[in-house]
Amino acid sequence: MIKENLEEVEQRIQAACRRAGRKREEVTLIAVSKTKPVEDLKEAYQLGIRTFGENKVQELTEKYEVLPKDIHWHMIGHLQTNKVKYIVDKAELIHSVDSLKLAETIEKETAKKNCIVSILIEVNVAQEESKFGVHTDEVIPLIEKIARFPHVRIQGLMTIAPFVQNSEENRTIFRTLQKLSVDIMQKNIDNVNVSILSMGMTNDYEVAIEEGATMVRVGTGIFGARDYSI
Repeated sequence: MIKENLEEVEQRIQAACRRAGRKREEVTLIAVSKTKPVEDLKEAYQLGIRTFGENKVQELTEKYEVLPKDIHWHMIGHLQTNKVKYIVDKAELIHSVDSLKLAETIEKETAKKNCIVSILIEVNVAQEESKFGVHTDEVIPLIEKIARFPHVRIQGLMTIAPFVQNSEENRTIFRTLQKLSVDIMQKNIDNVNVSILSMGMTNDYEVAIEEGATMVRVGTGIFGARDYSI
């Protein structure tokens, strides 16, 4: 099943890139493997997947220990400050930085381990109360503060769009994030790069690609429905 699903996702990504006049290599597919057993990740790995996204620190660290070391691990879920120390030297990219306090903790822990971590600022474009992330008007002031941290590299923005039946409804969400990234770029803030736009999930990644996504986070579309009982 994973093989067939991956083939379909790949075809859809390629088609979305063609519609947008973009190159396929501009978009990174993140296989969202939360709640999925190691066997599923091994199967995806054998099929060529090297970038996996996890929502929970414990899951990421456990899988990190037993899976090949050429995997690129992304922390895409909400990150609590007391869990930062466990992943700063394991996650290649933290997608979900949504406060100065969290960024300060990341800076402190990376300094201890003498490493540098790349992050994205999570933006709650739709202003959903159930979602984490800063509002669009808070992004630039937050970035200007985080940019001063020597062990943290801002690489772009992330958003989780509302779950909708018709993916077209999220087009304005993705367009807003893309425009925000352009606004930030024009400010030329030192130590800030906004080349990454992490947006789009199983139900709307094609629209996200059409609107400029450079990373799409696909879980159900690859591994099937999640088991939340574990």
